[in-house]
Amino acid sequence: MSVDLLTLGEAMVSLRSAGPLSAGGSLGMHVAGAESNVAVGVARLGHRVAWAGVVGADPHGEFILRGLRGEGIDVRHRVDTRGTGVMFLERRTADISRAFYYRAGSAGSTLNRHDVDRAFAASPRALHLTGITPALSPDARRAVEYAAARGAAEGLTVSLDVNYRAKLWSRDEARAVLTPLARHATMLIASDDELDLVADGGASGRRGTGAAAADPVAGAAAQSAGAEREAAMAAELLGRGVLDVVVKRGAAGAGVYTAAGRLEAPAVPVTSIDTVGAGDAFTAGYLSAVLEGLGTAERLRRGTLAGAFAVSSAGDCEGLPTAAELALLGAVPDGGTQR
Repeated sequence: MSVDLLTLGEAMVSLRSAGPLSAGGSLGMHVAGAESNVAVGVARLGHRVAWAGVVGADPHGEFILRGLRGEGIDVRHRVDTRGTGVMFLERRTADISRAFYYRAGSAGSTLNRHDVDRAFAASPRALHLTGITPALSPDARRAVEYAAARGAAEGLTVSLDVNYRAKLWSRDEARAVLTPLARHATMLIASDDELDLVADGGASGRRGTGAAAADPVAGAAAQSAGAEREAAMAAELLGRGVLDVVVKRGAAGAGVYTAAGRLEAPAVPVTSIDTVGAGDAFTAGYLSAVLEGLGTAERLRRGTLAGAFAVSSAGDCEGLPTAAELALLGAVPDGGTQR
């Protein structure tokens, strides 16, 4: 049976601390990884999803596989002698979390073209990739490039979330890989500070400096120039064949550029508990609406709703909503219990 969405990348174990790691204390164990988060989110919204990756022959790998299978995901994995990647997540303050990766040389970094070929046997309608996996190793980079090219050649909807990770590579390294990769994308997703990793948009619209930020007039001019540059980068991507250029703005919501123009949506107001995985939740919501053939406004609305569920729940993907739950955030305007 074919699947609606195929995604591939490294799933890890996340060990979370409620306070400083240096102070010790208990750790909670979770499945983590941008691609697996999206897989869970899209599956909960009622779609058939396959995830492909490599895990270690260890309890961490077993934990990941059990978790993804429990979500009804078609797991197309390979087991490797190397260990499963681990991430420690430290809640340093109420507003700041810090990640510490132990994934160099991990099983997940060995993803290769053969893994992609096996994954494509799921006959997907759409393919979701991120800019994280190509940063893990040369083999993983080639696998993602091959998957993107193959997906585009086979007429799939190809989604690429830039998802830049400074701890994995520099911006220049990322730009050299992701700019050509974006040529295969039907849908390009980026935070507002990541678009320049896949498009130029002209050098004249550089962001303002700290001095400009101290001057309200200069700051407004810099903000206007930044908006103009964003629009120019989006236009460049649309000109290359991307159909949706989606910009995640965190607490400010999200926007999308299409051939019909630009549309913005505010974030859904909720009490924020944990922002980790919020971008993946937004992507899952947006992708699910694309798979259902919904219009741009509903895609944005679905994405912001899913993101709101994520930030108001602890964990990477534990709080992601089902399709039936999407209405909950609008059903109780003042919070409390829905009866």
